[in-house]
Amino acid sequence: MWGAMPGVTKDIQVTDGKAESKALSHGRGSGLSWSLADGVIELALHREPCNELGSASLEELEKFATALEGMQAKAHALVIHSAMKPGFCAGADLRELYQRSQAMEKAEAVKGVREFLERIHRVLNLIDAAPLTTIAAVHGVTFGGGFELALACDLIIADKMARFCFPELRLGLIPGFGGIPRLKRDLGNAVVRDLLLTGRSINATKAQQIGLVSQVVGEGEALRAARATAAQLGKFDRATAAAAKKFIKPIPQEELRREIDIFCELFARPAVQAGLRKFVESTDAQPYLP
Repeated sequence: MWGAMPGVTKDIQVTDGKAESKALSHGRGSGLSWSLADGVIELALHREPCNELGSASLEELEKFATALEGMQAKAHALVIHSAMKPGFCAGADLRELYQRSQAMEKAEAVKGVREFLERIHRVLNLIDAAPLTTIAAVHGVTFGGGFELALACDLIIADKMARFCFPELRLGLIPGFGGIPRLKRDLGNAVVRDLLLTGRSINATKAQQIGLVSQVVGEGEALRAARATAAQLGKFDRATAAAAKKFIKPIPQEELRREIDIFCELFARPAVQAGLRKFVESTDAQPYLP
C-alpha cells in the first residue's frame, strides 16, 4: 500500500571506520534528522504540519533505526523531540491512508496496511528494547501514532501544553502502532479503557497524575529538561542501566501481533472508509483534534 520512497541521504562508499561512524552519527531527511554527541542521540521530527506518520516518514524512521543499532554502543540515552510548533506528532497520515486505500481493491489495501504496520512495529520495538534510556520530549498535540511513539520510550517529559489522545475509534479503528499493549504494560486497565473507548484527550498534569508522564515542565522547556535528564543518565554504568531496563520493561510481543490482526480486520469494514473520508473532507484547521 505504501510504496518505496527515495532515500533520505545519499549513499556513500565507506572506506574506513571513521567514515562509517560519521555516516551513522548524523543523518537528515525531509521529515526527521538525528545526531550523536556526548553519548546522547537526538532524533528531531520536522515534517509539516505536525509530523504525520506516512510512507515517507516510515522509510526515514527505518533508516534511523538502522543507524541507531550502530550508535547504541556509543550512547547512553536517546531523546526524541519535535521541531514543529503544533506539537510532537498528530499520528498517522490519514490522508495518505485514505487515498491509497481508494486506489486499490480491498484485499490489496488490507495487505498494504498490514505490511506498513509490521514495518513500523519493527522500528518502535527496536526503540522500545534499545539498551539505552529513551526519552520523549513532547509538547502540544501527541495523538494517535505520535502518542504510540512516545509510549515506546522509557520516559516522557511533557511541557504543560501537551495533550495525549487515542482518537482512532472515531475512524472505526483501534490504535495500530503498538499503543494499547504498551499502555497496558505501563498503566492500569481503567486508564487504558478510558483513553481508548472515550477518545478524549488528557493534559500533561493529568498524564503525570496517572503515571504516564515522568516530568511536566514549562511551555517550551521539554527538550531542555530532556537534555538535562540525559546528561544525568550519563553518570551511571551503561550495562547496569540496560539490565535494569530489560528487567522492568518487557516487550508485549504477543499482544502487539494481535493488535495488527485486529486493526486489519477492522480496516476492511465500510465504517472505516466512511470515517477516513469524513476526516479527509473536513475543513477544520486541525481535524485531528477531538
